[in-house]
Amino acid sequence: MRKYAPVTASLITDLLRHRSRQSSRLLSSTHILDHPSSSSPSPSPSSSLMSSSSNHPLSIATINDKVLKCEYAVRGEIVTLAQKLQEELSVKPGSHPFDEILYCNIGNPQSLGQQPITFFREVLALCDHPAILDKSETQGLFSTDAIARAWQILDQIPGRATGAYSHSQGIKGLRDTIAAGIEARDGYPADPNDFFLTDGASPAVHMMMQLLIRSEGDGILCPIPQYPLYSASIALHGGTLVPYYLDEATGWGLETSELKKQLEAAKSKGINVRALVVINPGNPTGQVLAEDNQRQIVEFCKQEGLVLLADEVYQENIYAPDKKFHSFKKISRSMGYGNEDIALVSFQSVSKGYYGECGKRGGYMEVTGFSPEIREQIYKVASVNLCSNISGQILASLVMNPPKVGDESFESYSAEKDGILSSLERRAKALEDALNSLEGVECNKAEGAMYLFPRIYLPAKAIKAAEAVNTSPDTFYCRRLLNATGIVVVPGSGFGQVPGTWHFRCTILPQEDKIPAIVSRLTEFHKQFMEEFRD
Repeated sequence: MRKYAPVTASLITDLLRHRSRQSSRLLSSTHILDHPSSSSPSPSPSSSLMSSSSNHPLSIATINDKVLKCEYAVRGEIVTLAQKLQEELSVKPGSHPFDEILYCNIGNPQSLGQQPITFFREVLALCDHPAILDKSETQGLFSTDAIARAWQILDQIPGRATGAYSHSQGIKGLRDTIAAGIEARDGYPADPNDFFLTDGASPAVHMMMQLLIRSEGDGILCPIPQYPLYSASIALHGGTLVPYYLDEATGWGLETSELKKQLEAAKSKGINVRALVVINPGNPTGQVLAEDNQRQIVEFCKQEGLVLLADEVYQENIYAPDKKFHSFKKISRSMGYGNEDIALVSFQSVSKGYYGECGKRGGYMEVTGFSPEIREQIYKVASVNLCSNISGQILASLVMNPPKVGDESFESYSAEKDGILSSLERRAKALEDALNSLEGVECNKAEGAMYLFPRIYLPAKAIKAAEAVNTSPDTFYCRRLLNATGIVVVPGSGFGQVPGTWHFRCTILPQEDKIPAIVSRLTEFHKQFMEEFRD
């Protein structure tokens, strides 16, 4: 029998941690990534550690290097540890100093107790099982407007078959509905043919990165901190992330002077910057851009010939009374710019907002300002995946066309929506106040989205302790927090941050009755941590 070189779990873990540290340092660097040379790539660190005698068809040394470079901290090391602790608690209750894991790491509302919107689920149920539409009992179980909407949607689906493939851009009638909703929101025309319905916003982002990135010589301007989907997608498609830093001192402000500075720095490295990513409201930072700021961004993209990639999935999550969401399409049209002036892609998802239907995987991108030839190529890429799931498509249409005044479901729908959003606002304020009360912690106001991103000023002894176990200081803090309290947050290094600063991202999604326990556990832990490592 042929003998294979031993590949232990610990070896693979060490290799991935090595990669993770490399990626974190790269992402948090103020420098643009080095322009790739024409020389042959050097062997990866793992290849020198793996035995060349192994004949196994796949190993860490032989998989696509872009996969190794890809990192997604939202479901990274801390979450893996949390899942292990959860298993231990289920097998042996009382084995840890807490009785449950509190997942504050990801924007997954329904997993934390948020209830779905009744009208949306009624329509989905009826569409998926249309045989009950003609039954007399249905009238007593479902609202009349949900029944009417289900018939309307089914009439738009060939064969009324929600289990069949659809057009690769999505069902035409549903795109008509979404376009009408966009027109009502923005006050400017929307073309159903500009919409590509996708399984959440993430596949749409990947699709655009596939279109834009040809090699490491192509760069994408991304905010730092950023949602790790962007750094991961850029890495997977072989491009270069060009960071621009949000200003924490001004509430995570986006300055066009910073954009120009980083664009010029990238050009000096030989990087061809193709697009600008803007996340509004911000993730993980929670800021909501002002209209004047958005106009400056649109003008910057027009002057520099950049595609504007507008991540607008938190458009319903606005908590600051003096702030309002404005889409970048609305802003650009209000400036007199049309399809011939600026290339704009807007992303939306049914996973966020007040609906929180993450598992239904619904979303879309609106693509404007591209030539017919480029549109054909986007359609070709979309058609490779055949189509997005039909339930997600239906939900996307419902989100953009909810019950109206006079509909039977309007009052209950409005009560559910307002209740969720007002509760999120209260939770954000409670957690923000709690964080700001802690020694060495500063937290900007959450104007929108679903997260807080506090800065933690860690003692030198804590930083040295982190170095001693070969991890970043914010990861060290988050791991200690999890082991002591069961609270799961994400280290700031997974999102990028100004070098020498440390943060973590915490969702505001745990139900209100859980917030006091989170605040109490976090406060007690932080006091003990600061005492233990006080200089």
